[in-house]
Amino acid sequence: MTNFSDLVNWFDDKNSVMIALSGGVDSALVAYAAFQKLGDSAIAVTADYKTLSEEELSTAKQVCSEIGIQQLLLDYDELANEEFVKNDSNRCFHCRVELGDHLIKLAKEYNVQVIVDGTNVDDLGEYRPGIEALRCYGIRSPLLDTNFSKSKIRETAQSVGLSVFDRPSNSCLASRIPWGQRVTAEKLTRIELGETIVKQLSKIRNVRVRDIDGSAKIEVDKKMISTFDDSLLKQVTEKLKMIGFTAVYLDQEGYKPGKINVIVD
Repeated sequence: MTNFSDLVNWFDDKNSVMIALSGGVDSALVAYAAFQKLGDSAIAVTADYKTLSEEELSTAKQVCSEIGIQQLLLDYDELANEEFVKNDSNRCFHCRVELGDHLIKLAKEYNVQVIVDGTNVDDLGEYRPGIEALRCYGIRSPLLDTNFSKSKIRETAQSVGLSVFDRPSNSCLASRIPWGQRVTAEKLTRIELGETIVKQLSKIRNVRVRDIDGSAKIEVDKKMISTFDDSLLKQVTEKLKMIGFTAVYLDQEGYKPGKINVIVD
C-alpha cells in the first residue's frame, strides 16, 4: 500500500534537494513532500523556456507559493539548440539533456545534494526519451521509488490541499508539432494562443491545438466533442485563422497523448 508518509520518508537521508518543478501535479506533490521533510533545504526549480506556456509557469509559481518553498527560475532558449528544433523522435531527449546540464550547474551553485523530478509509475508505459536523458544525470524519481501511480498522486495531492490535484496533464508546446516539422517561435506562439482561445470559448480545460503544417487540429476528450456545435466551431475557426492558422478542424477521435508522433525505427 502506497502512503504519503513513504514519499516524505524518501527524503530522510537527504541533506538538501532540488525539485524540477513544472506546473503539474506530479512534481508539485514531490515538492510538497520534500518541503515537509527538509524545509528550506528543499528548493524548487522551474525551467522558463520557450515551450512552456504562460499558464503552466503561472501555475508553477502558484504551487510554490502554496507550499512555501523557494522557487528558482531557469531562463534559457532551447530554440537555439538545432538538435531540438529539427524535431525528430529524440526531441525530448535533447531537451532534457540541456535541462540536465542547467540543473547540475544550479545544484552545484546552491550546494544541493540531490536533484529529483516528478516521474511516476504510469510514465513508464509511454515512450519517454526525456526520462532516459535525466537518468544520465543521476536525477532521482521519488514517486517511482515509492510506487505512486497518477491516480494515487491526484488523490494524495487533494488530501494535502494542493490546488493542482485535478489539473489536466500537460506537456510542452513543442509536443503539438509532429516530428519532422521544425519547431519555431511563431508556431509555439500560435499554439499557445490557440489553446487559450479554445479553452475560453468552449470552457473545456483539457485542450490540444496541434499545428499540422499550419493547420490547427483541435483535440479534446472524446466525451467533450459534442460541445462543439456549428456555432462554436465557427467562432473557434474564425479566431484561430485570425492568429495565423490556415485551416481548422476538430479531431473526432478525441484527445490521446502523443497521437501525432509516430516512432520510426
